[in-house]
Order: sequence, then structure tokens, then C-alpha cells
Amino acid sequence: MIEEVQIFEIKKLADNRGFLGEIWKNSQLANFKPRQINFTLAHPGIVKAFHFHKQQQDFWFCVSGNIEAVLFDRRKNSKTFGETQTVILGEHNFAGLLIPCEVAHGYRVLGNQPAGLIYLVDAEYDSANPDEGRIPHDSPEINFDWKTKPR
Repeated sequence: MIEEVQIFEIKKLADNRGFLGEIWKNSQLANFKPRQINFTLAHPGIVKAFHFHKQQQDFWFCVSGNIEAVLFDRRKNSKTFGETQTVILGEHNFAGLLIPCEVAHGYRVLGNQPAGLIYLVDAEYDSANPDEGRIPHDSPEINFDWKTKPR
């Protein structure tokens, strides 16, 4: 697990009508103050990777479908520098994912359904001065194999 990455199990309150999921609780993440909430939808098989932020943290929650989130620690002072971590999010793993500053991240959509991702960020997007660096999805620095392996 990459240092400072946090995975939060989302509590489900279910009854015969369906369920309610407690996605965000300030008491769980007191040091993360959301400043903007975004939603993105990606089609099956799509890969969106990689980018990172120097001053912004992200909190991801996959509301529909499933994604494989891929994280790469590019922080030179981190104990986990150079390590990669994957997390399945969505209908098969009802969880939230906190991504620290400087950790490169991306995802691919798993299965046959589009994936809907809500993400909270602790800084508003500034198009005149975006806090975003990019790394190609097939970068040799990260060397991640996006193919699904037979089991």
C-alpha cells in the first residue's frame, strides 16, 4: 500500500427498499476539505491515465460500474517511492479512495458497463494555472500492464 493512500469502506444502510451509502464523513477525513465535486462517465475498456497534482488531493467514489484505480508514488521522500498500487472501486468494492498530492493516478473501466466516478478535490480547478501534471498511460517509468490476466 502506498504511504498516505487511504481506502474507506462505505457503510451501507440497507432495507427492503434499497440502501443508503454514507460516502463522505468529515469525521473520517478531518484533514481533507472538499472545494469542488466532479463527475465523470467512462465507457467499457477506456483507460484514463496518468495525472498528478502538486497541491491537490482527490477522493474517488465509483457510483456505477467498476474501475481499476492505479496509483504510482512519485514522491521522492516517501517510504513507498516508485511503488504501484491498484484498487478496484465500484459495485464490487463499495469504497472511497483518498489520493495524496504527487501520487500519479488513473483508471480503466472494467466489465461491460460504463463507470461513473464522483471525485471530490480539496482545491478548485483553475484553468489559467492548472495543478496537473501528465504521464502517458504506457510510461516506462510506471510500467503498468493494463491487460486483464487470466486466473
